[in-house]
Amino acid sequence: MSDAPQATRQDAPQATQSGEPVDGTVSRDAAPSSGRRSLTAALVLGAVGAAVVLFAAGETWATGSAPVAGAHEPVSVSGKAVTGIPDALALVGLAALVAVFAVRRTGRVVVSVLLAVCGAGVLWTAVAGASGTGALDAAAAKASGLTATTVQHASHSGWPWVAAAGGLLLLCSGLIAVARGGSWPAMSSRYERDGTPRPRRAPRKAPDPEAPGEIWKALDRGEDPTADL
Repeated sequence: MSDAPQATRQDAPQATQSGEPVDGTVSRDAAPSSGRRSLTAALVLGAVGAAVVLFAAGETWATGSAPVAGAHEPVSVSGKAVTGIPDALALVGLAALVAVFAVRRTGRVVVSVLLAVCGAGVLWTAVAGASGTGALDAAAAKASGLTATTVQHASHSGWPWVAAAGGLLLLCSGLIAVARGGSWPAMSSRYERDGTPRPRRAPRKAPDPEAPGEIWKALDRGEDPTADL
């Protein structure tokens, strides 16, 4: 009789000190927890990346001087003047980040790819604008009034690289959405109609004119108590 309890104890799965079974079973909460972590990471990276790009695009990217009547007039250009692409792509990427939760399956993959493409585009154009002088030449020509005027003593700030870092964050957010977006929750379908006709409510019975309380209740509901009289 003593063999049965021993066999039961041997057959029971053993657990480690941390409470996890040693037979390789996976906890039911592991997958949802991983999905929440990837969702949070994508949201934070995408939102911060777009904010960084939008902020950096409004800062001064390059400065120089334009020869005007024997003197040198300082000129400067912002990121939006150098190239308007990072600013526009950041807005598109931000919209794509929001749209990821409004679509499912193939639509989510397409929007996630769009988010990654926006990040890559911001990264590429910001790096290209970090050394360009075309916007400075245009500013110098405007300051001097001569179209052939070119900028002198051009220098570039670090803001293009800040915008490029924001683009990298957008790119990482898009890649996470592509890889893990399938496990994320979608917009609730609680309020979506399934096409089936809904039963109509039975019309309310007209209040009894002999019962003043019923008339007041009908008035509180916004009904005309005399409509069916």
